[in-house]
Amino acid sequence: MVGPVVCFGEVLLRFATPAGRMIADAQSMDLVIGGAEANVAVAINAMGHETRFVGLVPDNPLGAKAKAALAGAGVDVRHFRQGAGRMGLYFLEVGGSLRPSSITYDRAGSAFATATPDQFDFAAALEGASLFHVSGITAALGPQGVELARAGIRAARDAGVPVSFDCNFRERLWYAWDSNPREILTELISEATILFGNHRDMTLLLDKPFSGDGAERRREAVEAAFATFPKLQVMASTARHPLTQTHHRLAARADTRDDRFQTLEVEITDIIDRVGSGDAFAAGVLTGWLEGGDARKMAELGLAMNALKHSQHGDWLRLPRAEIEAFTGVGGDVRR
Repeated sequence: MVGPVVCFGEVLLRFATPAGRMIADAQSMDLVIGGAEANVAVAINAMGHETRFVGLVPDNPLGAKAKAALAGAGVDVRHFRQGAGRMGLYFLEVGGSLRPSSITYDRAGSAFATATPDQFDFAAALEGASLFHVSGITAALGPQGVELARAGIRAARDAGVPVSFDCNFRERLWYAWDSNPREILTELISEATILFGNHRDMTLLLDKPFSGDGAERRREAVEAAFATFPKLQVMASTARHPLTQTHHRLAARADTRDDRFQTLEVEITDIIDRVGSGDAFAAGVLTGWLEGGDARKMAELGLAMNALKHSQHGDWLRLPRAEIEAFTGVGGDVRR
């Protein structure tokens, strides 16, 4: 059996308005636990693989709620710390029709954003691990976030554990401080074995536009990534075409240095919640990788988990593996 996937990042509380209400008009908000790396940990665990989470939340009822939620989802939280500070938050203004959803972050100065690398025992958390997963969101939090991402990736490298990196570019976070995302992300990605990113990410990193139609543009971006980052072995991405807030078209792609596969586009209608769908995609690709799958298996599992996440409220995808594997891209009748 493969070792656990270790995920490192910030766990957040998500407050969401009722559908159709703006924050200015909302009298109540729905509360769930979220955060990109936690979303990945929960979804991989639901697919039958052990996951560990490394992070820090405040030592108060909010932090305890977050830790208990991850533990309740089956994630190993022995390396998930509680300490001084405040909880990171984000507010989701749920869109409708042709009005997109909008996210407002309130995470500056959180317990995680102000943490230092010596607060985490990466070596212990990585013992026996198969993979270390982190995202660009951690670095986007500020100079201390950059140091946290560096420390985690360095520890994985020293332990001989492959690194999975999701660009997860968050403009509002990066440009809230005097950052250089191109330089920082290029440094971090240089250690990655698996990369989640698309042509827009490669344009940012390489300062190079990619032309052509969608498929050709994505192929050019992948080839540029493999040429730039010698350690990189897998790159995966999705292509999303929103028609309305609740009707999207979605395809997925996975590339290795020797193999590539792009799925057909699927229609996703009556969307309940799309937040976290990219993390569900990452979890599907990583599940395929853990199981020795080729580009096709990684892309198809990623697409299935991404698409099905749209049917679940909250940031997390928690479905039985049999339901993921039964995905066909179309709806079905009630199962009895």
